Amino acid sequence: QVQLVESGGGLVQAGGSLRLSCAASGRTFSSSAMGWFRQAPGKGREFVATTSWGGGSTFYADLRNSVKGRFSISRDNAKNTVYLQMNSLKPEDTAVYYCAAARGSHGSTREGDYDYWGQGTQVTVSS
Repeated sequence: QVQLVESGGGLVQAGGSLRLSCAASGRTFSSSAMGWFRQAPGKGREFVATTSWGGGSTFYADLRNSVKGRFSISRDNAKNTVYLQMNSLKPEDTAVYYCAAARGSHGSTREGDYDYWGQGTQVTVSS
């Protein structure tokens, strides 16, 4: 069993920054790839970013509202925590953000590859 607890969400003005954290407990965190997903109001959940078990490999969504160059995923295995640094935030980034632990050690963009999910943290970006 794995527990994931996100924090760091909130209300921010467009152009601002937030850093989300996801603290993990239970299964060996350092052997699992981790990911961040988000779900905007009235929309399905979508992939945002993923990192491999050691943090050496990362991948970001190529969305219409691309997060590349604005968001950065990282992890600290000593603290069992994964982070999502979000800069230059836009109103379109407003969503509930979820972290997830993958079954494997390599990052993935697919929800089906993740077997544990956090409860989510709300990010609201005002214009």
